[in-house]
Amino acid sequence: MPLLYTIGQLTVGNTLRWGWRPKVEGLEHVPASGGAVFAGNHLSVADELFLGAVVPRHIAFWAKSEYFDGTGLSGWVSRTVMEGMGAIRVERGGGRAALTAFDSAIPVLKDGDLVAVYPEGTRSPDGRLYRGRTGAARLAMQAGVPIIPVGMIGTDKVQPIGARVPRLGKITVRFGKPLDLTGRSADRKSLREITDETMAEIQKLTGQEYVPRYAPPRHPTPPPAA
Repeated sequence: MPLLYTIGQLTVGNTLRWGWRPKVEGLEHVPASGGAVFAGNHLSVADELFLGAVVPRHIAFWAKSEYFDGTGLSGWVSRTVMEGMGAIRVERGGGRAALTAFDSAIPVLKDGDLVAVYPEGTRSPDGRLYRGRTGAARLAMQAGVPIIPVGMIGTDKVQPIGARVPRLGKITVRFGKPLDLTGRSADRKSLREITDETMAEIQKLTGQEYVPRYAPPRHPTPPPAA
């Protein structure tokens, strides 16, 4: 685990664990070693914070390229932090930029690390679970790793869209059984089926109402969903 990530676990992670005392269910489904793709619902920017706080392994999160390209002292600090945390660089925009980010994540997974992806592609605007994009399935297939469904409950109340700082509240983090993709095809139809299965598992964890269409985009944001 990168040193700065370890420091973050001991500082920010402990603050979240002791301050909010999130309820964690199914942590036994997270492997002690080896790569895996976390695929979760996306309610709040706090989703990543609480996911990182409750998982005792390093998670390679996505970070926009601006954090790596700044100039001067602040740019150096930002770049050092991102690299020290083991973050994956994401160029803004879709298309080739999003695919490049996924290309960068494949060796991370093959090296035995964890990567978090939000198949909805953006935060839910109303608390419902929207149709997933196939990026998580494609990434898991190409890296040869399982998908672990993740259900976040309460993060939209703790840090609603637009809120800068989390407020106190109840948080539950649920992990589902890994989806073993061994022997599955990587064609378009199969990736769609895997994605729909993943979203169904997430819905079981969260109890959210499912919407069979893509969530309306708020603005271009990482992590990509391809």
